[in-house]
Amino acid sequence: MSILKRILQRGQAQPESLPTRPAQKSSLSVQPKESLPLQRGRNNYVVVVLDSCRYDSFMVAAPRTLSRLGEVERRWSYASWTAPSHYNLLMGLLPHSSPQQVYASEYYKRDFLRYNERLGVEHVEFKSLIPHLFLPTFLKRTLGYQTHALVSLPVLNPATPLNRDFDSFTLMPKHNDMAAMIDRMTFSPDRPSFYLLNVGETHYPYALPGESENQWPKIHGVHGVFKHLDDLIVGGELIAEEGDGGRFFDQDKLDLLRARQIEAVRYLDEVFTHLFDVLPPNTYVTVTADHGELFGEAGYFGHGPINHDKVYEVPFVEGKVR
Repeated sequence: MSILKRILQRGQAQPESLPTRPAQKSSLSVQPKESLPLQRGRNNYVVVVLDSCRYDSFMVAAPRTLSRLGEVERRWSYASWTAPSHYNLLMGLLPHSSPQQVYASEYYKRDFLRYNERLGVEHVEFKSLIPHLFLPTFLKRTLGYQTHALVSLPVLNPATPLNRDFDSFTLMPKHNDMAAMIDRMTFSPDRPSFYLLNVGETHYPYALPGESENQWPKIHGVHGVFKHLDDLIVGGELIAEEGDGGRFFDQDKLDLLRARQIEAVRYLDEVFTHLFDVLPPNTYVTVTADHGELFGEAGYFGHGPINHDKVYEVPFVEGKVR
């Protein structure tokens, strides 16, 4: 059984089925700080991460539905691949604006004040998340949120450390079906909800749900870090691939891949129409990407072990639907 299949099977289990660790004594209190008034969030909050979607692909696609949220900003991810980017996101650190002549502490202070608007509360600051520094923990334990994650990429599966203080955390059966995520979303009239949606249509191979896998461009290691990796290692040594699988894409193919990502954004804009229709009043939505993508610039493709502006440059738009 391949690594990917094992992870997918594991991903269908809810957090309750995962092994639990014995509680450890700590000098850090897990209770909210007394200086923070106990209050309940007034807004549902939905964070949608368009995996690997770079800023200029988003702008070329010119999504109309998403423009209803507000002005699209050019921002920068804290990391160049999925797992560390999502850890930052779940610390409450959304992609930043890269301000000059500003101390990091001052930027964090101003950026976290936006959570008062997002959540419909007051007195939320970066220090409000101490000691856990984890947004789902703060939302659930302090503000009374139900917390949910629906993810597309196996590196975010429910067995990873990201699955902490989520009421549900689901690795979707398909890596590229945001519409199926919407069908799973429910909202309680009694408690606000937080949802993290990790959307895979904009990740390699930039495929729409109805597209046959035979039409996907093929390279190893992307569409999940795991697919086919075991097939290339025999006796602990890397073996050569047959055909042209090990060759780097030429620029014509890279341009085609970028066009596929742009088309994926256009498709998703229609899916957002459905999402906005089902969201209840008083729901705040943030749409961004975990990182960008390289399509041949400076000899790079994809994301991960890459140091280039385009792998950090992401779109950012947020606001209330109604």
